[in-house]
Amino acid sequence: MAPTQRHRWLTLPENRGHRRYRELHRLALDSARSDFEQRHPHARFGPVLALIAAYEEERNIGGVLKDMPTLIGDLEVSTLVVVDGGGDNTAQVAIDAGVFTCVLPVNLGQGAALRLGYELAAEHGARFVVTLDADGQNDPTEMPTMLEPLLDGTADFVIASRRLGVDRTTDRFRQAGVQLYAWILNAIVSQRLSDSSNGYRSFTIELLDDIRPHLVQDQYQTAEVVITAASRGWRITQQPTVWHPRASGPSKKGGNLFFGLQYARVIFSTWLRVTVGNRRRR
Repeated sequence: MAPTQRHRWLTLPENRGHRRYRELHRLALDSARSDFEQRHPHARFGPVLALIAAYEEERNIGGVLKDMPTLIGDLEVSTLVVVDGGGDNTAQVAIDAGVFTCVLPVNLGQGAALRLGYELAAEHGARFVVTLDADGQNDPTEMPTMLEPLLDGTADFVIASRRLGVDRTTDRFRQAGVQLYAWILNAIVSQRLSDSSNGYRSFTIELLDDIRPHLVQDQYQTAEVVITAASRGWRITQQPTVWHPRASGPSKKGGNLFFGLQYARVIFSTWLRVTVGNRRRR
């Protein structure tokens, strides 16, 4: 058989759907960056950046932004809302609040929106990044608690714990899931975290610069961030916080079973990717 014929027999067909998705994904990110640069030319963040990825949270995000601190100690706090598509007025609420706003033209997922936020944080001068939810479940006034281990130099990454603090929600299935997945994650990365799925987190910019190229999940990113940071030797700790019910509306994470299965998928796929990567480096 001629070489060219053999090549045709052995070559897999091009995955045009996957390539098209990547191109559209990049187009959406480029559009959002252009939106940010036009809205905020010469943007410069304070040393602390509060980063919120928001999808159709017009009824909730205003209250979160109203409670956002502007100073923690002598450090200026800036707020960036990455609006993850959607058809409501979330973007306008953020703009009217006077915070930095970056608008994605379509919904890419919280993980993708946060990755964009991490990039903007590094490019515009932030030294510390705090992520929190747009739905009112995290209290912005607890940001000093979340930053304390970073500021005193004892950690590079802090994750909030509703189990060490106060959980004001009543969903026992999800509470049990928090404990189960914390146990699984601790077994994988040799940590002692009590709440590995909390989106209230703080990071040094050095840690984000290191792990950002390794993040791929468009949803349920918390597990991916913990596993990636731990595998690369960064110091992780936890702080007690209050976990509030959503201010209004249903969760965007889906029902308990769907959320649980998807979170488990992210844990497994990230662990597998990190394990294979470590073996190759050896």
